[in-house]
Amino acid sequence: MPRRRKFSDEPFGPTIERLMTESGTTYRALASRTALSAGYLNHLVHGNRPVPSNDVVETLARALEVEPEHFREYRLRTITERLEQMPELIDRLYRRLS
Repeated sequence: MPRRRKFSDEPFGPTIERLMTESGTTYRALASRTALSAGYLNHLVHGNRPVPSNDVVETLARALEVEPEHFREYRLRTITERLEQMPELIDRLYRRLS
């Protein structure tokens, strides 16, 4: 099996699907490990539901044996939360991007 990357560069749904495929996990098995429904997981994979809360992402990460940071959306939320506490950095970054 190829070595698993620490961080995914794919959107949430394809990342879940890839991790499930790599580990041979079915929707029912993942549902059992996370207390989420198989239907809901299917909707997440296919992009029919928004990326869930960080708590749910953390639950999925544990079940799929990765860190929550593996998911791009989790990393973006973390960065956003930290930036909101540093308005001067936001201004500097904005000026640099403009």
